[in-house]
Amino acid sequence: MIYLDNAGTTKMDEQVKLAMLKFFDVEYGNASSLHTMGQKAKEALESARADIAKAINAEPNEIYFTSGGSESDNQAILSIARMGRLNNKKHIITTKIEHHAVLHTLEKLEKEGFDVTYLDVEKNGIVNVNKLKKAIRKDTILVCVMFANNEIGTIQPIKEIGEICRAKNITFFTDAVQAVGHLPIDVKAQNIDMLSMSAHKFHGPKGVGALYVRRGTPIFSLIEGGAQENNKRAGTENLAGIVGMATALKIAIKEMDKTNKKLIKFRDKLIKELTKIPHSILNGDAALRLANNVNICFEGIEGESLLLLLDDEGICASSGSACTSGSLDPSHVLLAIGRPHEVAHGSLRLTMSKYTTADEIDKVIKTVPKIVEYLRKMSPVWDELEKGERKHVI
Repeated sequence: MIYLDNAGTTKMDEQVKLAMLKFFDVEYGNASSLHTMGQKAKEALESARADIAKAINAEPNEIYFTSGGSESDNQAILSIARMGRLNNKKHIITTKIEHHAVLHTLEKLEKEGFDVTYLDVEKNGIVNVNKLKKAIRKDTILVCVMFANNEIGTIQPIKEIGEICRAKNITFFTDAVQAVGHLPIDVKAQNIDMLSMSAHKFHGPKGVGALYVRRGTPIFSLIEGGAQENNKRAGTENLAGIVGMATALKIAIKEMDKTNKKLIKFRDKLIKELTKIPHSILNGDAALRLANNVNICFEGIEGESLLLLLDDEGICASSGSACTSGSLDPSHVLLAIGRPHEVAHGSLRLTMSKYTTADEIDKVIKTVPKIVEYLRKMSPVWDELEKGERKHVI
């Protein structure tokens, strides 16, 4: 199989598996226990915390372990909202292309009396910093802008946004689930107050993530019951997963330049060749995007049919976020950058990893045009477009 759905999840690195193994059956103690095995577990836990902090230029006591990106997003947003409620500040700024873990949490807060400004993005998927600045009010408590988009791969001007928020004394939170391990991150230089990450996006295990919280930024528990994570996240720590996460992140950062150099070549080749298909268009900025992300719309077809036929050819791809794969609605991200509903339905997301090969890319380039042509021949909509009964959008 050719696996090109790495934005959904990644294959675990063999070195990560090896690092995790002893914490299942040898050093399996509870890090909260006082005995020798418990203290060994505690040492491993704090060592992993230090490694993850170092990776983003944070302090170890600013890292809180969670079950993944969604939990981290929720805890960050709800913590600042709670503080805002106490200070009668209930305005939050975000963008229309955030992950649903952010958007659904904000929708919940709107029902509780918060006012949320959803910023448009430019056609290339990048937020306009000046528009963000103008949206700030006296009662603005939080700005949420994702580091890199999970569907179209666009990278936001994080440092500039951070500078604006710091000058206004507004908390800046970024969902960096797609960015950590793939892009250089320095929370101090980029003025980031809170940041979420998830291990399975950079060849670590599923079910473990972290939330960075700058010292002095308020954080409240979502899960009550124990004193773990400095009383901010109850529950016995997933030690094997946490060690795996730290190992995976160290490897990802060490290999980042080499991997990105390779993937940019693959990415640009895919974009060049697949956009040769008539009435196709790249989604997101051609340059300001993750090295591993290609997202293209093909007019006149349904993305679901394209994915099924690609799967028959041994190619695993997606049409957007894995978290909304059961939805019949078009991608909110594609609609936000101006794609009409009928075009947004015909999207294809190809996301690569360090394991992707040149031969795999060549097979995709040969296969996709054939499938698109096949689907269009069967499509009554395409027939109307070709006869001039409808106007082409792309």
